[in-house]
Amino acid sequence: MFTLPSIWNLIITTLVFIWVAKRAQTLLDKQDLPRGTTRSLLVFTLASLLSWGSGEAIDWTEAKIRGKPQIASRSTEEEIAQLLEVFNQMQTATQTKSSSY
Repeated sequence: MFTLPSIWNLIITTLVFIWVAKRAQTLLDKQDLPRGTTRSLLVFTLASLLSWGSGEAIDWTEAKIRGKPQIASRSTEEEIAQLLEVFNQMQTATQTKSSSY
């Protein structure tokens, strides 16, 4: 299930991305590699991967500190029976509307 990242995750991953991009640009300048699309794509990919990795480390640390959230069971028999009852009520309401016209 998708969950929104914490504010710390967003701040730290953004800072990591900027720092890695600048360091990679500096390293590639020292290597006298010409600027271009391939170099920019390399820097972007490297910064994105390290930023993502730092975000995962933050999420892992946060889960260790706070504990994993409990996920409710969704496939119980009572819930399925309740869903079927609602579905049948909807069908009945649709049939009575169409017969009244």
